[in-house]
Amino acid sequence: MKSLHTRLVIANAVMLFILLTGLGLVLGQFFQFFPKDLHDVHEDKYRLFLVIVLTVAGLMYFFVSYRVFRQYSKSIDQASATAMRIAGGDYLARTPIAEQETNDVLGIAINQIARNLQEVSILRSMEKERLKTLIESMGSGLLMFGREGSVNLLNGVFEKTFGFTSEELIGKTFKEIELPSDIKELIEDVFMTEQAHEKQVRIDNGHAVYHLSVYGAPVIGRHGNWLGIIIVMHNITELIRLEEVRKDFVANVSHELRTPITSIKGFAETLLDGALESPEVASEFLGIILKESDRLKLLVDDLLELSGIEQEGFQISLQPIVLASVLEDAIKIISGSIERKQMAVELQVEPGIRVLADRDRFIQVMVNLLTNAINYSKEETTITVVAKKMKNEVTIQVRDEGIGISPSELPRLFERFYRVDRARSRESGGTGLGLAIVKHLIEAHHGHVTVQSAVGIGTTFTIHLPLLR
Repeated sequence: MKSLHTRLVIANAVMLFILLTGLGLVLGQFFQFFPKDLHDVHEDKYRLFLVIVLTVAGLMYFFVSYRVFRQYSKSIDQASATAMRIAGGDYLARTPIAEQETNDVLGIAINQIARNLQEVSILRSMEKERLKTLIESMGSGLLMFGREGSVNLLNGVFEKTFGFTSEELIGKTFKEIELPSDIKELIEDVFMTEQAHEKQVRIDNGHAVYHLSVYGAPVIGRHGNWLGIIIVMHNITELIRLEEVRKDFVANVSHELRTPITSIKGFAETLLDGALESPEVASEFLGIILKESDRLKLLVDDLLELSGIEQEGFQISLQPIVLASVLEDAIKIISGSIERKQMAVELQVEPGIRVLADRDRFIQVMVNLLTNAINYSKEETTITVVAKKMKNEVTIQVRDEGIGISPSELPRLFERFYRVDRARSRESGGTGLGLAIVKHLIEAHHGHVTVQSAVGIGTTFTIHLPLLR
C-alpha cells in the first residue's frame, strides 16, 4: 500500500504538468499577436525564455509543494501505521511527535487512544488473573456451562475430584461427561426450571468415598439475558465423618452409661423387694453395686479427662526427663496386674535417653498402653518395652503377645469407645477411652503414635517423640 506522502507527490506532479501545459498553450497564443518579422526574429529567444521561466517556476512550485505535503503527510502516515498496530492488538505502539509539532492533533489523539486501550488491557488482565486465582483457590469444585449446555469453565478441584482435565471437557455437554447420575439430574433440573437446586451426593471412585454438596444455579447477565448455569461442589466428607463420629460417641456414651446404671438400679430394686433380709444375698448385691459404681465413676472420670485434653487451651508442663526412670515408674504402677496374670515385662532402654515431656502425663500414657497390653494378652506371656534414640526422634515401643488386631480395625483403634473385643474390655474394667487419651496426650507432646498388629501374634504400639538436643 502506497503511503499518503507518495500519493500526494504523484498528484502534485500531475497537477504541475497540467498547469505548465496550460500555461504554455496560453503563452503560445499570446505570441501570435506580434508582427511576423518580430515573431520570427525573437521566436527562438522567447521560446527559450519561456522554457527557462516555466522550468524554474515548476521546480519552485514542486519544491515548495513537496515540502508542504511532506510535512503534513508524514505525520498522517505515521498515525496510520500506529493505528494499524493498535488495531492488531499492540497497545504499546505510539506515534512519534516532535516538540515543535504541537498542532499534530491526529497523532496526539491516537497516542491517547493507545494509552487508554493499554490501561484497559492491563485492567482486564489483572481482573482475569484475579478471577482465575479465585476460582482455583476456592476449595470447591466448579463447573460452568454456556447457554448451549457445553462446558466452558472448570477448576482444578473439579479435575482432581473426578479425574478429568479441562482439555477433555471444554466444549462437551453435561450428557457427554461421565458424571454421577445425581449430578446430571441436578444440572438438567437447573436447565429446565432456570431455578437454583441443591442436593448431597455420595461418590465412590474405588479409592475413596466423597460426600459432596452440589449447588446449581442459572447465570443471568446484567440485562436479564440467560448466560448458562454454574455448578459448585462443596466437599463435605469431613463434616459427614465428624457427624458420624458424634453420633457414634453419643450412642456409645449412652450404651456405656446405661449398662452400669441398669445394673445398679436392678440390684437396688431387688434389695428393696426383700433381698435385704438375706445377709449373704444383700452383701453380694451390694458388692456388685459398688463395682458398677466404680466402673461408672471411672467412665465419667475418663470422659472428663478426655474432654479437658481436647479443649483448645489445654497445656502440659514440658521439661527434660530421663526416659528410663519414667518407664520404670510406669511398670511399678501396673506390677499388681502383671503378677495376677503371671506375666513379665522386659525393659530395653538405651542409656542416657532424655526427652522433653510432662512426667505425670507421660506416665499416664505408658500406664494406659501397658494396661491395654495386659488386658489383651494371655497369661504367662511377656510385654516388651523398647526405647531407642533415632536420628531425629526417640521411639518407645510397647509390644505384647496378645490376640492381635485385624487390619480393618486399625484405622479406628484410637476412636473413643472403640473396642476390638468388647466383652473382654468390659470384663477388665476398660472404658474404651484409654487409647484416645494416649493419642491426644502424645500429640500435645508434639509427637504421634503408630500401631502394628497381626492377629494371633501380638500388637506393637510405637510412640514417636522429638529428640531432645
